[in-house]
Amino acid sequence: MLTRRILLASATTALAAPALSQGGYPNRPIRLLVPYAAGGGQDISARLLAEPLRAALGQTVIVENRTGASGMIAAQALATAAPDGYTLMLGGAGETAINHHLFRGRMAYDPMRDIRAVMVVVKVPNVLMVNPQAPFSTVEQLVTYAKANPGRLSYSSSGIGNPQHLAGALFDFMAGIQTVHVPYRGSGQAVVDIAGGQVQFGYNSLASGLPLIREGRIKAMAVTSKERMPQLPDSPSVSEYAPLAAYELVNFFGVFAPTGVPDPIMQRLHEVIAAAVREPDLRGRFEGQGLLVQSMNLEQSQAFVTNEAAKFGRIVDEAKITVES
Repeated sequence: MLTRRILLASATTALAAPALSQGGYPNRPIRLLVPYAAGGGQDISARLLAEPLRAALGQTVIVENRTGASGMIAAQALATAAPDGYTLMLGGAGETAINHHLFRGRMAYDPMRDIRAVMVVVKVPNVLMVNPQAPFSTVEQLVTYAKANPGRLSYSSSGIGNPQHLAGALFDFMAGIQTVHVPYRGSGQAVVDIAGGQVQFGYNSLASGLPLIREGRIKAMAVTSKERMPQLPDSPSVSEYAPLAAYELVNFFGVFAPTGVPDPIMQRLHEVIAAAVREPDLRGRFEGQGLLVQSMNLEQSQAFVTNEAAKFGRIVDEAKITVES
């Protein structure tokens, strides 16, 4: 059965080739949606990309923060936008690979069906950040304290169902502890409240907490990747604590488009983004934020997101993670 989206995509594809050959795309500003508030890792990444995209495409790239519902407001806006290349999203794992496992039957879009990856730009290890006055300063001490005080510790993340939330839920599950998850609308306020003591610790991207770490207002206690981060050589991996040797969870950021954007536009966007992140200056700025720059092509990017979605689904099921976790 032909759907409206299929018919629209077919018509758009037919019209796009001559437009592209005449230099018709883009001929107006492009919106780059960000699912979280200003100051978080995705917002920083979007703003780092906006200028080189503008320079290469010759059109303004408007970064638009569409916050709320664990990233689903922005993702739904993307999924229902016209598939013409003028609405994109700087998305992360939460809204593209996790939420459909947590909010089964309650989402108005299906990320596996309605959203396509233009390019996975960076992988993002999370940092286990703690208030310097917290009664623990190592992973082992955190586990010991939490076991002695079940339900008394709280941790922040940038929203329900995103990789930061899953990092905390997986940690609790594997360590056999009970802590309280406090979700925020983005990493900006989530890290500020760690520094202020409203929560004792949290899982967030290095980019969101780096200024406070440098000021000594937050301690980078550990990282959620198997390897230590070059930017935090003194912060061990959670997995270096022997009882949690199997622990690992990382995020990713990428540029996404609605399903149905014509292949020539998708390829053009990919080429521009890939060229931008190859530039040493921009690459260095990403790496300085603790982001690991990738070089995937279109097909590899979508395959990566699909595979990560399957992996996150297994984590959600095995750890019995719910939106109330």
